[in-house]
Amino acid sequence: MAPMTRMEPVTVVGLDAAGAPPHPALAPVLAAAGLVVGAARHLAAVPVPAGADTVTLGPLAPALHRLARAVAAGVPSVVLASGDPGFFGIVRRLRAAGLPLRVVPAVSSVAAAFARAGLPWDGAAVVTAHGRDPRPALNACRALPLVAVLTAPGAGAAELGAGLAGWSRRLLVAEHLGTDAERIRAVTPEQAAAQTWSDPHVLLSLAAPDPAESAPDPVAPDPAPAPRVAAGGMRSDNQPAAAPAGGWALPETRYAHRDSMITKSEVRALVVARLRPRLGRLVWDVGAGSGSVGIECALLGAAVVAVEQDPQAGATIRANATAHAVTVRLVTGRAPQALAGLPEPDAVFVGGGGADVLAAVVARQPERVVLTLAALDRVAPAVGLLRAAGYTVEGSQLSAARLADLPGGSIRLAATNPVVVLTGERP
Repeated sequence: MAPMTRMEPVTVVGLDAAGAPPHPALAPVLAAAGLVVGAARHLAAVPVPAGADTVTLGPLAPALHRLARAVAAGVPSVVLASGDPGFFGIVRRLRAAGLPLRVVPAVSSVAAAFARAGLPWDGAAVVTAHGRDPRPALNACRALPLVAVLTAPGAGAAELGAGLAGWSRRLLVAEHLGTDAERIRAVTPEQAAAQTWSDPHVLLSLAAPDPAESAPDPVAPDPAPAPRVAAGGMRSDNQPAAAPAGGWALPETRYAHRDSMITKSEVRALVVARLRPRLGRLVWDVGAGSGSVGIECALLGAAVVAVEQDPQAGATIRANATAHAVTVRLVTGRAPQALAGLPEPDAVFVGGGGADVLAAVVARQPERVVLTLAALDRVAPAVGLLRAAGYTVEGSQLSAARLADLPGGSIRLAATNPVVVLTGERP
């Protein structure tokens, strides 16, 4: 049997958007390369070996085909890219094509743009308008105080600036980063819309300073000074906003459940709102049933522990979490004993269990406790227990009536069981 050809990984090398010399790893892999792929400007920026074949990137499909053939033949191959090729870059497409990869990143254009501005960017949302509908990127700039946008011809500073008219924003446009033609300009949205910009460029959208602060420096001639950001311009929790594309408070039909053991969507909407799930928070879902509350908290970015004593319900929770593509840690056991040893929660939903479960939850002193009660005789003891533990308590009774069809095309209202929702919050 003939020996198998060794699968040589494709080396993907980023060229520094900040203008630094190429990574030292580039020289040896380039010297041994039989195929080099990259944009024309990248191929011109490095010493391609005389005997190596080259593919100038335009449409990606021909390059992927050539790379696959080279890998199969054991030919060392190099792909040149901008900045960090794993950050909105070519690595995703190469991986999707099944190519084995070694990646050597450089400074990304986004990191370089923030560095030029002298701004921290751990709280920034990074979006792209390259090769896709630019409206989500535009809406991110409208919604969030600090956004970096990777632009494209026809979806750049002029178009985004036009869409931001009426929003209190300042824009920093970084053109040709890392080249002799590099230019950084601070402009208003209206000024951005009225100008022509060179490609490639990166746009930073910043919340304008509060009017109560001293007025910002006027937009200066090129090169512009770094724009100032209001004290409240960046989110203090360093997080961009995010929400699941499919929404939340989903219909019960979106979950597997037994005997209607599921928090109804109208109730779930309020419960999830009261739990305030987001990235960086841990939520317990105690008496999880179908897992719908915990799953929707996970869809909104929270880490979730679901506690459920019924192994069959536990299997349902796992199946539901898989169906919604989220991670939920399942603890099978009876509360309150099953709560021992769990990591400290930020918020807890108590969907099942008695006073002993609620007492065990408040003993851990999470910021927020939310519970649903169908039996009115349990409301006063629960309120008393929460208040005794130092919580401020709010409560509402939810009673929904859903549209239901009648014979002959008529419609009636079908009442769902009323539920009391209690929320305890630590001062």
